Amino acid sequence: MRWYRAWRKGGREGLGRSKPLGRPSQLSPKQLERIETALLEGPQAHGHSTELWTLPRVAAVVEKLSGVRYHPGHVWRVLRGLGWSLQRPTLRARERDEEAIAQWKRQDWPRAKKTPAGTGP
Repeated sequence: MRWYRAWRKGGREGLGRSKPLGRPSQLSPKQLERIETALLEGPQAHGHSTELWTLPRVAAVVEKLSGVRYHPGHVWRVLRGLGWSLQRPTLRARERDEEAIAQWKRQDWPRAKKTPAGTGP
């Protein structure tokens, strides 16, 4: 009914875009730009030991740079507004040595493996 009333009152132009609903952002475009620049520097540039952004880490950077405090569970809204998306780290380390793993499986694993009733190699 609301759309119909808007059309009756203002015609086709009355059906145009309305104002966004909800609470307006507490961060200005300039603050968002500073936050994104800081995030692109990486977590280690902000004193963290790993190269992984977590929501609590991002919330701390947002508060430090803008003075606006976000709950870590809501920081994803800021990240989505910046065009960021959830990225999960790869399951295998880049430093993984496949040859050393294969050697361990051939030599050490059979000795360490438990066998039924104490029988085995």
